[in-house]
Amino acid sequence: MRKPLPVIRLRSNGDFPLARDGVVLTFFMHRNHEEVFATVWRAMQTYLRAVPPKSLNWYDADDGDTLALDDNGWEVIRKRMLERPWNLGCSVELSEDAGEGEIAGGYQFEYYGRRLDDPFWKKPATAVSFTFPTEYLLEHGPDHLRALAFRLAWELPFSFGYASLAVVASYGYWRTSDWDLLHALRDRYLGLDLYDVRSTGSVIGTHARSASWLTFLGQPLLGQLGGIEGLRQALPFPEVVLLPLDSQRLLITLSEWPEAIDIQQGGIPPQYRALALKLEPFLYEKRPDWPASYLYHWIRRLSQ
Repeated sequence: MRKPLPVIRLRSNGDFPLARDGVVLTFFMHRNHEEVFATVWRAMQTYLRAVPPKSLNWYDADDGDTLALDDNGWEVIRKRMLERPWNLGCSVELSEDAGEGEIAGGYQFEYYGRRLDDPFWKKPATAVSFTFPTEYLLEHGPDHLRALAFRLAWELPFSFGYASLAVVASYGYWRTSDWDLLHALRDRYLGLDLYDVRSTGSVIGTHARSASWLTFLGQPLLGQLGGIEGLRQALPFPEVVLLPLDSQRLLITLSEWPEAIDIQQGGIPPQYRALALKLEPFLYEKRPDWPASYLYHWIRRLSQ
């Protein structure tokens, strides 16, 4: 049975909408941009076919400006992802709106193609993220969103991925909102993800991030965790479903619906805690810089 899901509206000090409730789906791939750009492009097309038309309307230009995602804008994005010199990597940030309206947009796409030998990053991974407003989940149901996540994951050579209820905001802008309200949400809803894809992609390497409603495991993580059979023994809960994509990749579903984990209404579901404890030795290394340090503390919330 579905439990109530939080409704979130975060604004900046200048009263611009910054963040809202939704679902985030993120994959980290320990591959260079030139190895995955074509599969990421196809995954983005799958996402666009699944969401309402014109869900993405703005993109970040190379000069830092935010421009309308019209036909010319899409040609810019196509060239940036598919034709840009590979040794430069790639950054693509698409959003539903540009701080207009009463609430922040729920549809976002972010891609950060890395060079693994780039000395600027200590343990990088190429990262891609898709978001959905909560209304999409409620309209289509969890089975639909889980199947869509599976299709998006199918072609991606991920080492780790996840889908979770989240504070959805473009490019990690949740951190510029009302901190008192943000802290209250963080402390009450342990299943509500705070994410910064760009920051996490610079430190995660082949490591794990956190236990989530959907947790995707590739290599080497899957082997380090004991493989499919080892995880089946570690997660002997009726709510848990293990679905292999192939012999090297696995999807773990921890509950029918994504859990907000409202501590005012109960404790941490045992299957969430069990997977969090299993993943903890394989979390990425803590970094002192912000927001990486803030996010590292947050991802350990289910195992403490």
